[in-house]
Amino acid sequence: MLKKTFPFIVLLSTLLICYFSYSIGLKADFLFDDYPNLQELGTYGDINSWDKALNFISNGFSGPTGRPISLASFLINDNTWPSVAYSFKLTNLYIHLINGLLLFWATLLLLKNYNYSEKKAIWIAILSFSIWLLHPYFVSTTLYVVQRMAQLATLFSLIGIIGYLQGRLLLAEKPIVGYILMTVSIGLATILATYSKENGALLPLLILVIEFCNSNKINKPLWQWRAICLWLPSLAIAVLMFRYINLSAEPWPNRNFNMVERLYSEARIVTEYLFNLYIPEIEGRGLFQDGYPISRGLFQPLTTFFSIIFLVVLFISAFLARKKYPLFSLAILFFFAAHLMESTIIGLELYFEHRNYLAALFLFLPLSAGLIWLSEKIDYKLVTFISILILSMLTLMTWQRSLLWSNTDNLQIYWAKNTPTSPRAQNAIAAILIDQGRYQEANAHIEQAIQRLPNSALLSIRLLLQKVYTHQATEQDFHQAITRLSIQPFDAQAVQGLRTLVEYVVLPENINQYGALSLKLIAAMQKNANYKDFPLFLRLTPYLQAQIYAASRQPVEAYLHYKLAMKRYNDVEAGLMMVAEMASKDYYSDSTQLLDQANAIYQKQEVKTLKRSKAEYDFEIPRLRQAIEKMKNQKIKDKYEN
Repeated sequence: MLKKTFPFIVLLSTLLICYFSYSIGLKADFLFDDYPNLQELGTYGDINSWDKALNFISNGFSGPTGRPISLASFLINDNTWPSVAYSFKLTNLYIHLINGLLLFWATLLLLKNYNYSEKKAIWIAILSFSIWLLHPYFVSTTLYVVQRMAQLATLFSLIGIIGYLQGRLLLAEKPIVGYILMTVSIGLATILATYSKENGALLPLLILVIEFCNSNKINKPLWQWRAICLWLPSLAIAVLMFRYINLSAEPWPNRNFNMVERLYSEARIVTEYLFNLYIPEIEGRGLFQDGYPISRGLFQPLTTFFSIIFLVVLFISAFLARKKYPLFSLAILFFFAAHLMESTIIGLELYFEHRNYLAALFLFLPLSAGLIWLSEKIDYKLVTFISILILSMLTLMTWQRSLLWSNTDNLQIYWAKNTPTSPRAQNAIAAILIDQGRYQEANAHIEQAIQRLPNSALLSIRLLLQKVYTHQATEQDFHQAITRLSIQPFDAQAVQGLRTLVEYVVLPENINQYGALSLKLIAAMQKNANYKDFPLFLRLTPYLQAQIYAASRQPVEAYLHYKLAMKRYNDVEAGLMMVAEMASKDYYSDSTQLLDQANAIYQKQEVKTLKRSKAEYDFEIPRLRQAIEKMKNQKIKDKYEN
């Protein structure tokens, strides 16, 4: 009895150990991309109706699909913002445990399809899933709330793989049931995975890799089915990827690398991923990867060349060893295939650990199979000891990394000190110093960082923002910022910094001192060569200028800039916000004209792009018009009575 239940006991113990190893990190706060992705939970009040829920789910911006399934999952934890990160992180941990169970199931079915005996398959699957589940590399995916997107894409991909493998086993006795199960599993899981995160679209290719590495020809699906359900969608992804190829000098205005440089850099990065997965460490590079050294050529740096050679040899060896060592081939080819979308020609940021969450699912299969094989050749007690030692070390490292992740400020300081070439890292340190009231230290830190990183617009904006925030900014500080920002390349973080700066400047106590200088700053940035290639900045600048003019009591200029901003945003929600801002300054005639423009935009706007339901806008626009008229009449009445 104990022999039969022992694998189950080990499986359950691994899940419990994983839970307790992660639990210490659940008390940390939100990080970076959590805020822009989750703050929409409270933008228009609590999400307390189906219409509001649908608007939140369908208005994602993290990828081409909007990732609605991932956004829907966040409503499990809260329906408003600000929120508390604990429940979000706990749900992520549960998903990680579920993914572990699904991986065990998928690996067990895979080994059966690869003609392994049941006893051997069970222990290989247990060891492989345990290494993946307890690996410290995935702490950053599990405890970083927004990476639930990567987790869910993996979850649905595993469900698709399980359905395919189970259906394949049924082909001998129940072929119709088998084909139906495989087809439905792949089709449905691919859709769900893709709408969780776009790399879920790679599922048919990943299953094709599993089939390709299977030397067991028994129950092999018909070539017609493979062509339609595996080859055709994989080819469609290849064609879609091919359309991204752009060998121009600057294919991505908001990146400091071109496509060739990205491919060179990714060779080093993927090699580093593999190294860290097999030689783990407690904490790696973290999330401050904007300063990652770019490969400018085949030998710049020299590690680029050696990384390419290593990956090519690994890829070729996976093909050559396919029949004799199918699990080795599967581990390598599956890893490469899963990185096809995020680590090749699409202009994403270079380095993120979470890209390995799906890619590494079967990476530890060869090691696990090797240990089980070794237990049959030598004393199994020694191999058991080695296996327990490996898992114990991984558990300890995961617990230590979770402990580090439990304190968000300390974590960011740790990352920042280890990435001195990252402007975002230096920005994070300054933010922590400001929160602690250490203003002079914050200014000195950014000034030193600017000397090291003279091309960072983020740091230039940050320094000026800090001085305005502490009422230390002089005209010379603005002129220095103008000189830098008129030529520095800038990104979304720099633009957000400008927006935050204007929020301070338009306050009554700041507008007279900093309003005109801020207008000069924005005008200088508009002359920057990057300006025309940055749609966010193109929309935002007239809006910021309008806010400054309105706060400075210059209604004509405010109206003209609000009008231009409304045209560029071309969104009724943004337009109504501008109308309200104009009315709040008592410019009623101008706000009424802006409301007419917002209503015209609403009439032409597609329903699917609306932030709220049509019924709400049909009520809100006349209500706002009546409110403006009422305020206007009240002001006239007050003036007459006085």
